[in-house]
Amino acid sequence: MTGAARSDDDALVDEAAADLLALPPARFTAARAERAAAAAGPVGRRIAKLRKPTVAAWAVNLLVRDGRLGEAVELSRALQEAQDDLDAAELARLGKQRRQLVAALARRAGELAAEAGTPLSAAMAESVEKTVNAAVVDPEVAAAVLTGRLVSPIDLATLDAGGLGDAVAGSVPQGVAASPPRDDLAARRARKAAERAVREAERAHADAARESAAADRRLATARERADRARERVEGLRADLARAEADAADADAVVGQRESEQKEAAAAARVAQRAVERAEAARAEGTDA
Repeated sequence: MTGAARSDDDALVDEAAADLLALPPARFTAARAERAAAAAGPVGRRIAKLRKPTVAAWAVNLLVRDGRLGEAVELSRALQEAQDDLDAAELARLGKQRRQLVAALARRAGELAAEAGTPLSAAMAESVEKTVNAAVVDPEVAAAVLTGRLVSPIDLATLDAGGLGDAVAGSVPQGVAASPPRDDLAARRARKAAERAVREAERAHADAARESAAADRRLATARERADRARERVEGLRADLARAEADAADADAVVGQRESEQKEAAAAARVAQRAVERAEAARAEGTDA
């Protein structure tokens, strides 16, 4: 939603405020006087009444000019859709993403302030982070912050009705300008369900691809082990064949040696009987 159309004077004051509030606070007062004098008339008088920003608000204005807050606004819209859809998983994911983004944007604001010659204290940095967080979770605050015309930081915990008017110099927008129309809830849920199905299918495909690769590795390992086992079997078979041949040769030698031993034993017996006969004959001759 947008507010009423601005007048030409409002546009001039808003432009001057955006330029002045991006200057280091120490230069604000003198620059405001110069701008008011140059504008003159009603616009000049309104410019002269612009309030000097706090250092934290000025740092947020630098962040807006740096172009980093657009991501925060997009995340804000996504959070609102997740809340409408009662999508707990998406809310948890976006909540984590929001905290990371807010912290990163706050750090960037601190870097920009330091580069401009005015480092932020811990308290100022905390105010910047609260303001960025408020812009993420509240579209009205986002619209105010994105003007780049903050004069004071915004804390949702202490923001009163109409409080944005006190925090913004010049006109206060109502809602984020140029916001696209919200999708029909049923259509959005169907789209999210389709997106989840795609994500789940992609995860399943990735899991299957990993398992296939692991199976390929296991198969290659098994094949390598089988090849080594076959090589060992073939080696053992060759060894067995050689051992069997050696055993056959040894058996043949044993047979031959057994025959030789039998022949030698028979010859020994024959010789023994000859000896016995000879001794008997000698004995008979002696007795005669």
